[in-house]
Amino acid sequence: MTTTPSDLVARNWASNLTYGATRVVAPRSLDELAEVVRTSPRVKALGSRHCFNTIADTDGVHVLSNELPAEVSIDPERRVVRAAAGLRYGDLAPMLHREGWALANLASLPHISLAGAVATGTHGSGEAVVSLAAAVAGVQLMTADGEVLTVRRGDPDFEGFVVSLGALGIVTALELDIVPAFEIAQTVYERLPLDAVLDDLDAVTGLGYSVSMFHTWRDPDVVDQLWVKRRADAVGTLPSDVLGAAKAAAKRHPLPDVSAESCTDQLGEPGPWLDRLPHFKLEFTPSNGAELQSEFLVPRRHAGTGIRALRELARDVAPLLQVCELRTVARDDLWLSPSSGTDVLGIHFTWQPDQPGVERLLPAIESALEALGARPHWGKLFTLDGAAERMPQLYPRWHDFAALRRRLDPRGVFGNDFLSRLGL
Repeated sequence: MTTTPSDLVARNWASNLTYGATRVVAPRSLDELAEVVRTSPRVKALGSRHCFNTIADTDGVHVLSNELPAEVSIDPERRVVRAAAGLRYGDLAPMLHREGWALANLASLPHISLAGAVATGTHGSGEAVVSLAAAVAGVQLMTADGEVLTVRRGDPDFEGFVVSLGALGIVTALELDIVPAFEIAQTVYERLPLDAVLDDLDAVTGLGYSVSMFHTWRDPDVVDQLWVKRRADAVGTLPSDVLGAAKAAAKRHPLPDVSAESCTDQLGEPGPWLDRLPHFKLEFTPSNGAELQSEFLVPRRHAGTGIRALRELARDVAPLLQVCELRTVARDDLWLSPSSGTDVLGIHFTWQPDQPGVERLLPAIESALEALGARPHWGKLFTLDGAAERMPQLYPRWHDFAALRRRLDPRGVFGNDFLSRLGL
């Protein structure tokens, strides 16, 4: 086992957070990991550090999984891949593609770790496409007593183990559903009238396998860009314009006046799923870098109301905003998934790196969306004040998850201030 100087991983990816760990270790085996877990009062796994809040923070030991065996094995009969939890999606995807397989969904960034993305309910996009977490068929984790536990779809409480907030143990491997490899063509349209979008939101979000709308809210009545990711084997062709918005003549970045070099290929040119489903390429620094993020998942039946409520706040939102992304995710049955029990519209904010300003604005956004049943993304900025009272109202299985946590971690080894403020 190696001990990593804590200053090398002292900050998260956005540098808005300094971690409080007293020690950082990188075990090379499950036995070494078990020793850390058994002998430490507090332990948390640390993955790609892409969370913008303190969900992964600890005042104890941070465990890096990058030196654990990087196993990847495909079971074609079950249509699952077993992979080390510390791998990034961008590392796993080429391995699958070479064998003729794919994941049904990917997030905007391929830079994030499997375990971290799953634990926080990170999603991707698509009217009929479930989140990354809903593709999990099995979870292997180390519990507080240093024992390895494996649960699979169909086992008791499996739906509570997947989106776990890092509260149940150190996830060491995941089994993910896979599908035959496919190709995607990505097309960008510019300047859609928002009222026309709201008149038939289903028609817009149903244009492709995965659809994203990008809005700066500088002009509240116009959606800046529409990104349509369409399977190459889909029936029919895309229209030359959408609600009067024409196809972009050149490759675009979601942010205005930013080079599109880091973005995946567009202009309707088909390519492998792993090179089109993310917005950004693995070999570049993720997204814009100097940013903060928040996201709220609104039940799909209230999507139009949620967008209209946000338009009312545009004057306050626009000065702090880099870009807002709107996209849909299909429902699942995972206890703490933001899309649990309902299809959702994700309203994602990429903010300027002004945390005090963002934190002052968030209560107004949350108040506007709260009555619609909006759930915050677990790994992004949201208001924790009053969260212990709000969460049981948003998640019907909240108390079941709390009981599962008490059973698996009676010593509170995997606890931290973030979980405490959630009432866990």
